[in-house]
Amino acid sequence: MQERRDSIKKICVVTGTRAEYGLLKPLIRAIKDYPLFELQLAVTGMHLLPDFGLTYKEIEDDGFTIDQKIDSKQNLDTAEAITKSIGTTMIGFADAYQALSPDLVIVLGDRSEILAASIAAMINGTPIAHIHGGETTEGAYDEAIRHAITKMSYLHFTSTETYRNRVIQLGESPERVFNVGAIGIDSIKNLKLLDKEEFETSISYQLDKQSVLITFHPVTLENSTAETQFKELLNSLDELKNTTLIFTKPNSDKDGRIIIEMIDDYVKNNTSKSLSFKSLGQLRYLSALNHVDVVIGNSSSGILEVPIFNKPTINIGDRQKGRLMPQSVINCEPNQNSINEAITKALDPLFKKKIQNQKNIYGDGNATIQIMDILKKMNIKSIKKPFYDLKNI
Repeated sequence: MQERRDSIKKICVVTGTRAEYGLLKPLIRAIKDYPLFELQLAVTGMHLLPDFGLTYKEIEDDGFTIDQKIDSKQNLDTAEAITKSIGTTMIGFADAYQALSPDLVIVLGDRSEILAASIAAMINGTPIAHIHGGETTEGAYDEAIRHAITKMSYLHFTSTETYRNRVIQLGESPERVFNVGAIGIDSIKNLKLLDKEEFETSISYQLDKQSVLITFHPVTLENSTAETQFKELLNSLDELKNTTLIFTKPNSDKDGRIIIEMIDDYVKNNTSKSLSFKSLGQLRYLSALNHVDVVIGNSSSGILEVPIFNKPTINIGDRQKGRLMPQSVINCEPNQNSINEAITKALDPLFKKKIQNQKNIYGDGNATIQIMDILKKMNIKSIKKPFYDLKNI
């Protein structure tokens, strides 16, 4: 177990997916640029898998040095393979932390590789700062993983006051829980996005009169529903006329490859109106949000980031059930009739007009600044922490 230090100097940021890296990138850069911090990057999960685009290269292209690559060895999307991968990843992080000796580990979210990284850090005696805790997603096992990471973490950066209160409800002291807003909004506010012509050039495709961005993931607490639900969605999309369909492929969750195969088949048979990507990358993804007419699927991005563009999101099924929903999010059941009704509402000019001035419930795009201010002042003398009972409020 490493020796404890009062001041934070070496900060290890863990990233396992393209989406999570896009959210973390402003913070990673801020840590790198601050002279009193030493940035360490530990890259794992989907970043290292060829099937998901080897997106660690995007990190290197952004000018960052990867200090440790931890191979999760997850080549299948079965429950057995994912469970074994957690164990393998935990072993890898045990070695990584021994080599890096960080003063703080920063993790975001709720994925299995982040659980492994957090367990290893906790056992190593390294304090953890957790971003996006306190949220609920009742349809996915991410829900339990997220709350487990909260209990292993010392610092908490939540995206709303409701989620801050929930982290406190889990027994975390209010003085260590900070509502900073959704960190993904930082890039939207500060990144120069591609205009429509530049975006079309970047994807080698000219958008039709309408365009839709689709990201659909398996609902991991349901048994074998991915194929049925995604087929219902494809049936609805197939009815749209003069519409470009842009698919971003799902992550490595259980049954994710079923959806990937269905996307590949659909695009192969509908090249005149559809295209797909393993990873759009942050710039193209955010630019896409700016130019499409509606976002469809069950990704958290449709709830956290898309509303900043005042675009409709159609949120299908229970994967995101429990999250605070902005006005622009239309919830529907995972069947064709319900999806059709949601699409009709999303494309209604009156609905589009109604959401143009919606309240932003996930912050103003200054999460990185707030997190950095807290880290600069933070002295962690011990990671021992009493359970904070609500009766103390």
